[in-house]
Amino acid sequence: MKITKFVHSCLLVETPGYTALFDPGAMSAQALNLDAINKLDDLFITHEHGDHFDPESVKKIVAKFPEVRITTTAPVVSQLEAAGIKASTMPGDNATLFESPHEDTEPLFPRPLQIGVHFDHVFSHPGDSHSFTETMHVLALPVTAPWGSVVSAVKHGLELRPQYIVPIHDWHWSDDARQQTYDLLEKAFGEQRIIFLKPETGKPINIDIV
Repeated sequence: MKITKFVHSCLLVETPGYTALFDPGAMSAQALNLDAINKLDDLFITHEHGDHFDPESVKKIVAKFPEVRITTTAPVVSQLEAAGIKASTMPGDNATLFESPHEDTEPLFPRPLQIGVHFDHVFSHPGDSHSFTETMHVLALPVTAPWGSVVSAVKHGLELRPQYIVPIHDWHWSDDARQQTYDLLEKAFGEQRIIFLKPETGKPINIDIV
């Protein structure tokens, strides 16, 4: 499979059967190059916060891929349907949803309804959570946030023990801080034989699942 990160929590995931885009939010809007995407079966939006859901980006995605299947929460479905875009709370046969509650963000902003997504039996995206209890071989793990910490992320990744971890939700860091922390995470997870991926925006990473 292949994973391409477009800043923060936006990931393009390509398996031998399907291609899916996750959480195209405002932080990812400029980096997301739709011209480089030739196929898109699914669009998943884990929740309605602007760093995960940018309506203008979704409009552009649907304009290029009018048959894309959009799976998200009921509040986002309502917003999209008001804009004339079809979406659903139920995924297709190539994905399942799992319980992944958004972490507490009060009093900064309201805690939204959220979904976690298992895609094509190999990849899991939990949105903004360190409270989920299951993962596939490849886990998109939030590594920093107003609601969480790097230490919390590491502990949770070590508990779940996926084969691979790809870091998400790290727009908040400078480039130097990101690379320094990625090195620490690579070492911490590597000691437990978990492969920590170090993505660069727009550059695909190929993964072999065993």
